[in-house]
Amino acid sequence: MEKRDYYELLGVPRDASQDDIKKAFRELARRHHPDVNPGNPAAEEQFKAINEAYEVLGDPEKRRRYDRFGHAAAGAREGAGPGPGFDPFSGFGDLFEAFFGEGSTPGRRGRDHAYEFPIDLEQALTGAEAEIEVDREENCPVCGGSGARIGSPPRKCPRCGGRGRVETVRNTLLGRFVSLQACERCRGEGTIVEDPCPDCRGNGRVTRRRKLRVRIPPGVEDGDRLRLAGEGPAGSRGAPPGDVYVVIRIRPHSVFSRRGRDLHCEAQLDMTAAALGAEIAVPTLDGEVKLTVPPGTQPGANFRLRGKGMPARGGSARGDLQVRVSIVVPRRLNARQRQLLEEFARSLGDDHRGAGRGIFRRVVDAFGPDG
Repeated sequence: MEKRDYYELLGVPRDASQDDIKKAFRELARRHHPDVNPGNPAAEEQFKAINEAYEVLGDPEKRRRYDRFGHAAAGAREGAGPGPGFDPFSGFGDLFEAFFGEGSTPGRRGRDHAYEFPIDLEQALTGAEAEIEVDREENCPVCGGSGARIGSPPRKCPRCGGRGRVETVRNTLLGRFVSLQACERCRGEGTIVEDPCPDCRGNGRVTRRRKLRVRIPPGVEDGDRLRLAGEGPAGSRGAPPGDVYVVIRIRPHSVFSRRGRDLHCEAQLDMTAAALGAEIAVPTLDGEVKLTVPPGTQPGANFRLRGKGMPARGGSARGDLQVRVSIVVPRRLNARQRQLLEEFARSLGDDHRGAGRGIFRRVVDAFGPDG
């Protein structure tokens, strides 16, 4: 199988700077990491491919050879074993940083927080402004998020040198293997608090209830996520906060069901209106509209009201309202109604005796003579 271009794999131009290549690699590593996509072999293969691409393009000398001679100069062919001197963990430090930030930066970014917010279908049609309340961790106002008592700042962890992780190197017949794990002494923080802040007890964060404003755009669907950047829990030791994701939940509607931009509802017709035709009132999210039902309308017939559905997210052109007709048969017949139905059945003639007459006979017999 032909090998994909490394620049294409990382989604960068051939004149991209080393910083741009590193940034692209980190973003792709987060997206395709096997821990983020468990049981997804396609993501695992993509993860291996972008690591291979970064191993070459992330090294200026290897990149120069690749730019001149292509894959032949970059290493072994795809699917083959590693070439001489291949180190499978040569880019592992950058991969670690893709998830936990620069090794020299103490603390970790705050976690993202998901908040489910129920709305009505009418709100999804027009959009809305809403206020939500969340409990979130914030930097301690006393110590500023350091976790240390004022006048006694945290010191660099002597075990990991402030990196927050320790390396273990093993030399084997297959090459050099490097394993990375969070430092046990500082629990991955990179710093040690010897005199903790009395207000947050060394945690650096306190929990506060906050009100957040969220703008719900027209056309949102159930399960859509709205991102409130930087409104999530604070990071540790002064690191940036995470985000809040508002997950939209649309309450079931008593009249309409939704499929994409189209709405669906049911209109009931009595059998005489279906046979003779009629003009009926149909509900929409904008109010009732008139629908002309032609004579001879059959059960299950569908009518489309254009532009009476939902907009796409953001408020573009609306979908349609699909109206499905159901025929209502009276549950009771008086003597006169029974007589008229029987006369109608007879008027259908012999051609309908087996079908039409049988149907009306079953209707009459089912509802009885006493209305």
